[in-house]
Amino acid sequence: MTETLYLASSGPEVTQEIGKVLGRESRPGAIYLLTGELGAGKTCLTQGIAQGLEVPGYVRSPTFVMVTRSIGKLTLHHIDLYRVEDSFEALDLGLEELMYGDGVCVVEWAERAADIFPEESVSISIDYGGSETERSINLTAPAGVIANFRDALEEYIVA
Repeated sequence: MTETLYLASSGPEVTQEIGKVLGRESRPGAIYLLTGELGAGKTCLTQGIAQGLEVPGYVRSPTFVMVTRSIGKLTLHHIDLYRVEDSFEALDLGLEELMYGDGVCVVEWAERAADIFPEESVSISIDYGGSETERSINLTAPAGVIANFRDALEEYIVA
């Protein structure tokens, strides 16, 4: 059974803070599947996850290289599927090996290959809110996975 946490962000700093919580609470093998329009905040959330994983330096979207690896308390595999046409092309990037490894995978534009990801992945949709900087961030995953994040994200939950 899946469950959804509905979160609110008032701006990029809060989106990064939410990401930081996710990074701190991540376990080896965690997979975050990010969806949202261009500019919605997928990379911003990923930067926060990297901070929570204690990855040094600045994390950029790997749009042209498609996969980057950064070392922190866990290895962060940042994957951008924007230029991928289908699941077969995504698998050609070596995603299967990364998904079943002991690092953390963050996949931007995950909807382009949705059928290849394991059931226990955390789907995160980021949508524009009422103002230019506000975002609705919804985490959907099996109930047991969501339970791991509920207390840590309590201040951001809206419903």
